[in-house]
Amino acid sequence: MPKHDVIEVEGTVIESLPNTMFRVKLNGQEDHTVIATLAGKMRMNYLKVVPGDKVRLELSPYDLSRGRIVWRNRQ
Repeated sequence: MPKHDVIEVEGTVIESLPNTMFRVKLNGQEDHTVIATLAGKMRMNYLKVVPGDKVRLELSPYDLSRGRIVWRNRQ
């Protein structure tokens, strides 16, 4: 999929799931949560994501319920 076809959104990790999957609540949305996994660069560099972290997601326009975590904001 081309890089320009993704939707970038911000959210907060609310739950850590098995197999490096996370449940993320999107900012500005009351009830919209997505299931997200870590992007390749985050896996390679062993970045830890814990519940409560603010993250940036990339969503596919074809399935808005799944995403990829590409950035973890430092607090």
